[in-house]
Amino acid sequence: MTKDKYDYVIIGSGFGGSVSALRLAQKGYSVLVIEKGKWFKPKDFPKTNWNLKKWLWEPRLRLFGFFKMTYLNHVSILSGVGVGGGSLTYANTLPIPKKEFFTSGSWNGLKDWETELAPHYKEAYRMLGAEENPYFGAADHLIKDLSKDLDREKHFSTTKVAVHFGKPGEKVKDPYFNGEGPDRAACNYCGACMTGCRFNAKNTLDKNYLYFAQKLGVEIIAEHEVLDVLPKNNVNGKSGYEIHFKKSTSIFSKTKKVEANGVVFSGGVLGTVPLLLKLKQKKSLPNLSEMVGGNIRTNNESLLLLTSTEKKSKDYSKGIAIGSILHIDKNSHLEPVRYGKGSGFFRTLTIPSVQHKYAIVRILGVFGVLFKSPVQLFQTIFTKAYSKRTTVLLFMQTLDSTLRLKLGKVTQLKTEKESNEAPSGFIPEASKLAKILGQKVKAIPFSNFADVLLGTPTTAHILGGAVMGETKEEGVIDKNNKVFGYENMFVCDGSMISANPGVNPSLSITAISELAMSKIPNKIETQPTK
Repeated sequence: MTKDKYDYVIIGSGFGGSVSALRLAQKGYSVLVIEKGKWFKPKDFPKTNWNLKKWLWEPRLRLFGFFKMTYLNHVSILSGVGVGGGSLTYANTLPIPKKEFFTSGSWNGLKDWETELAPHYKEAYRMLGAEENPYFGAADHLIKDLSKDLDREKHFSTTKVAVHFGKPGEKVKDPYFNGEGPDRAACNYCGACMTGCRFNAKNTLDKNYLYFAQKLGVEIIAEHEVLDVLPKNNVNGKSGYEIHFKKSTSIFSKTKKVEANGVVFSGGVLGTVPLLLKLKQKKSLPNLSEMVGGNIRTNNESLLLLTSTEKKSKDYSKGIAIGSILHIDKNSHLEPVRYGKGSGFFRTLTIPSVQHKYAIVRILGVFGVLFKSPVQLFQTIFTKAYSKRTTVLLFMQTLDSTLRLKLGKVTQLKTEKESNEAPSGFIPEASKLAKILGQKVKAIPFSNFADVLLGTPTTAHILGGAVMGETKEEGVIDKNNKVFGYENMFVCDGSMISANPGVNPSLSITAISELAMSKIPNKIETQPTK
């Protein structure tokens, strides 16, 4: 930090924060980005997710990687931490949601969202280096075979992803920004996208938005966490803000502060929402809407794992993290997900998937699998080639239900049921598809242990908590992402998503943030009088 005051402080460096940093800098503003996680270069990423020190973010255990797992009473959440946020560990996939996303939820009717966002989706594709996946691995062919069985072959397709393709491993000059960006290397289809790309092929945010933002003078402080945001003169922020923060990777650290004319919250649902709840509770930002923490969505997901026990199993780790998608029906989508060779940590967190309303029946069902298929279960658990034999099935739906996120007294956070049925760890359609595919590869469907024992789902796409609304009573932010009750304060991250996209949301977060930043005027410098 080279200054005591900036035009804007951005809290978090994921998709929304990175977009905000670049676009505000282009408009002439001085910008500071404060990121809780660490900087990562290709050489810093682990070879497998067994290297917990490099992979997992759990400061209480002195683990400072980039992948975070959060277990709450209604949902288990997978997320990213570090400079570049979720782009470091996400599966690169960039789909545009279906029409229902733009005409539902709390933002419905505030704008013609599909039309308004169209040019910003196009710009997001350009900036993120979106390309069609040219390679199908064994997992993709497995889903393609399923599409034929379901007579849905026309609804199976490749994914558009933020990866540079070409001759595998070949190093090239920047292929995206007329040579002005960083050099790249072509994807070698190792399948390790989600444990951090060690080969410089993945278009993470530090290679586009943040890269150019820094060239324009944006400063980024890593390994620091914001503690407080205080309006100066105890008003609505018209006079600016004081931001207090401290080191996130040290047990003992002095609190620092910086002033800013404006603030952008971009820490993701698990960063922005708890911080806003704390700031409201401690009266730092008392004017915040009562909707803070409301309309939390899980993208209605189900994650199931299939580990082939065939003697001559195909290598399911080859390819990119998600290379294809099958639209099961108008509300449901299925994607095969892979991890690279050697990344078998998740086997320690999964048990046979058993679906039932009552926990005791589910638990007995797990023992039932043991008695029914002991050899196959043994082969699954103790296989030496776990990631090569395993396909993760990511099932998503646009069907909607919401939770409310609150500060906990015993735990840091807790959830409460808000609308419709609470999200379930078991979606019948997903379980049915897993059984069909399991029979094809001689696999027992597995789920996260919390899904089975607690009946809660696991999601990699937690959304909402600071949603849009027409008024303060209906949302935390307005249609331009401005926080109700405060001047020059914005939310640009997954917590602003105000409906269920039913697909991977990173592209939509990028596009909506682009739109929000386009509404902020250029900085007008005061000219000295002659």
